[in-house]
Amino acid sequence: MSTDHALAPDVESAAPAGVGAALSRQAIVDERRAVFGYALFEQPRDRANDSTVVVDALSDSGTNAVAGEKLVFIHCAFENLGGLQLDLLDPDKVVLEVSTREGSTEEDIEFGRLALTKIRESGFRLAFGPAVLEPAYASWLPMAAFLKLNLAGMPNDQAERFIKLAKTSSRADVVAEQVDTVEQYELMKRFGVKLFQGRWFAQPSAITDKAVQTSQATIIQLINLVRREADLGDIEELIKKDPTLSFKLLRMINSCGFGLSVEITSFRHAVMILGLNKLIRWATLLMTVSRPGGAAPAAGTTAVVRGRLMELLAAELMPQEDCDNAFIVGVFSLLDTLVGMPMAQALGSVTLPEPVLDALLRNEGQLAPFLALTKACESGDDVAFSKAADELQLTNHQINWAHLQALMWADALER
Repeated sequence: MSTDHALAPDVESAAPAGVGAALSRQAIVDERRAVFGYALFEQPRDRANDSTVVVDALSDSGTNAVAGEKLVFIHCAFENLGGLQLDLLDPDKVVLEVSTREGSTEEDIEFGRLALTKIRESGFRLAFGPAVLEPAYASWLPMAAFLKLNLAGMPNDQAERFIKLAKTSSRADVVAEQVDTVEQYELMKRFGVKLFQGRWFAQPSAITDKAVQTSQATIIQLINLVRREADLGDIEELIKKDPTLSFKLLRMINSCGFGLSVEITSFRHAVMILGLNKLIRWATLLMTVSRPGGAAPAAGTTAVVRGRLMELLAAELMPQEDCDNAFIVGVFSLLDTLVGMPMAQALGSVTLPEPVLDALLRNEGQLAPFLALTKACESGDDVAFSKAADELQLTNHQINWAHLQALMWADALER
């Protein structure tokens, strides 16, 4: 996990921290509870401008990759269809979510059909809301790859009717939006939905088993031994007790997300190349892929994105040791969800630096605003985002760059 790539130079570094629009995201999770893709939004929220903000962010990053191999859903307002700049977007990885406009005439709808046909011919997939099932939009419906249903305030029987109509009227996959509880997820799953957008998977589940699972306990022991700079033989002995973890550790270190020029073949080799302190970060990452307690894979992915985003945001403002701590804070910010126990209890068994504990347990210290900013990139909380960005004196340009880099890095780590 290299931090050689500090934040991209900000061409408007003298500008106030809020200059430009910022990106926020929501994960779209599949029936395996793994991240299928992301919906990207402008922050503060302005659905009419989402596509422009994403294209601008990509222009700054110098790539058309948004989240690695995962799909990205970008909203585009009806009235902006004619002016879309699609050359910076990869059609294989981007779904354009087009809203209908209230009061549209037959001419408006036909104009939209022609524009959407051209977009589809360019290779992009399209997503629409419930209105596309109305007779007036019959010419749009065959172009739908996804139909999105916002559950906010919608009665369950109405949602079930929409899902049934969507399945009988089109071949599109239904995406349930605003799925914020496990109960909503289970209900939509019973209705036949296979894609879910929301934050339900990151919520700590009801705790029935307060014991740390065996593999997680081994990871905690590993972190503690490394933190104490224990003898390498003792650390190797621990690793050998769990061959699966040893395999996962080496696979992570050798992933393209790390960028090493040599292949690491053993734990001792890893220590020689990286040093003991670097291995704390990799042991931290192992907690995101060890989920015997039932946490969704999407929670592990989100933890990795948080860790990398915090690390990149800290890279220009702090020394390397603090960047390492920022990474650990980001990953462990979902530790309660990953291990299925309260945060204080989960952290009680692992030896961590005081700045990490300050941020995670007390929401204070130099890393707390980085964590607040990272969470705001998911929640769309404009107030929390602006407060943290201003406190850290980071521009939206810098934050967007780090956000996209974190999404791509987390995706590469899974490959």
